[in-house]
Amino acid sequence: MPLILGAQSAVATGFNVENSCRFNDGDDAYLTRTFGTPTNNKIWTFSVWVKSSDLSDTAPNSSRDVVGARIDSSNYSDLQFLSDERWMYILDYITGAQETNVRTLNYYRDCGAWMHMVWAMDTTQSVDTNRLKFYVNGTQVTTLSAGRYPDQDSLSTMNKNTASCDVGRSGAGYYYFDGYMAEVAFIDGTQYAASDFGEFNSDSPTIWQPIDFAGDVTFGDNGFYLDFKDSADLGNDVSGEGNDLTPTNIAAVDQATDTPTNNFCTMNPLDNYFNAATFSEGNNYIVTGAPYSYNTATMGLAAGLWYFEVKVVASTTIAVVLGVSNKNSTSTTDYLGSTSNNYSYNGENGDSFTAGSGSTYGDTYTDGDIIGVYLDLTANKLYFAKNGTVQNSGTGLSITAAASTTGGFYLPSAGDYDSVNNVTLAFNFGNGNFGGTAVSSGNADANGYGNFEYDPSAGTFDSASKSFLAICTKNLATDGG
Repeated sequence: MPLILGAQSAVATGFNVENSCRFNDGDDAYLTRTFGTPTNNKIWTFSVWVKSSDLSDTAPNSSRDVVGARIDSSNYSDLQFLSDERWMYILDYITGAQETNVRTLNYYRDCGAWMHMVWAMDTTQSVDTNRLKFYVNGTQVTTLSAGRYPDQDSLSTMNKNTASCDVGRSGAGYYYFDGYMAEVAFIDGTQYAASDFGEFNSDSPTIWQPIDFAGDVTFGDNGFYLDFKDSADLGNDVSGEGNDLTPTNIAAVDQATDTPTNNFCTMNPLDNYFNAATFSEGNNYIVTGAPYSYNTATMGLAAGLWYFEVKVVASTTIAVVLGVSNKNSTSTTDYLGSTSNNYSYNGENGDSFTAGSGSTYGDTYTDGDIIGVYLDLTANKLYFAKNGTVQNSGTGLSITAAASTTGGFYLPSAGDYDSVNNVTLAFNFGNGNFGGTAVSSGNADANGYGNFEYDPSAGTFDSASKSFLAICTKNLATDGG
């Protein structure tokens, strides 16, 4: 199955997706409108790019609706990731009877990659398997678990007059989606294929990428297209049909530059076995779990110069440790800096740690402080800044070359170093906010992709000027080795 991987991107795509919208399930965030009279209630297509965040299987959000439609408890549709397995799924009830119940057999659990999904319905088709089609990353999924395909000429609740259409949750008021969405399109009256919304990259033919489809599809009377370019109106329909959606618990700060054409690093909930942290705000906000353990990010760095920021939201007397690692934590006593090729800066005493040994390094730091992490994989140096001031007079910590470590890369990492749990940290990998709080002063990286609180190239590093970049696929494609 073709994927856009966490550290993979086409250098140039011809079409750039500028923005996405972040949905945080803890905020009960969604967009809604009421369907009017459809062009054709039997035929519709829903296309969306998603980057999932929370995969937890906890009620009432054990499943995650991408879009739901509902008239009442007897008439509703859900297009969703189903339960803990995260199958792609559609369920449709009409007058209390189950009309459609079809899901994929594949699981979709990657929190570090963008994925394109298409549900396409046409109940006028004589063959039942043609009435409902699933596409993932440009390929039609034909191996399905089909409890029931829709009857010929049936009228689904999706696209039915007076039905509420909720992007990001079930119409029943739960199954909130958690993560990012981009290029959200609902088509009324046409069953389109994935190839109408994307294409395989000519230079990397396993990479599926979005195209500018707006002028080539017919949206129909109930159709809409959300590009999320207007932060003041994230429900703005740009299809020309005038079918705006109303945002609920979605604010301007939820506009993101993490998109299918420029995927940003986030913290990784799939690496959470020992620390048992909680993740939110698009996986850029964590509350740590087990003491003396740590979490890592989604993108490994093998070459180049990289920068990210961490804001300490709450720590009290707990020691925060921030830095990089060449591996995941392996136990509840494997703190960041406890092994070789594993480096941290300790907020409680200002020391640096590696291989279990601490050395005097910089200032202590605590709640409200923003720590900049600079990783130079050309000179094999690691630097830290506190509130914009590079520590240790700009002298970096010497680190092992990435190519000489197990795995051949370093992961941004964070945790605590104390017998008490629950450090709260907010991360900015260049997306312009600390887990839901916008940076107060925008500073771009040298390539213009990152948006940081502090200039990632300000200061001197071992008496030299250096230009550090945001951790995103456009930078990785040109500067990642």
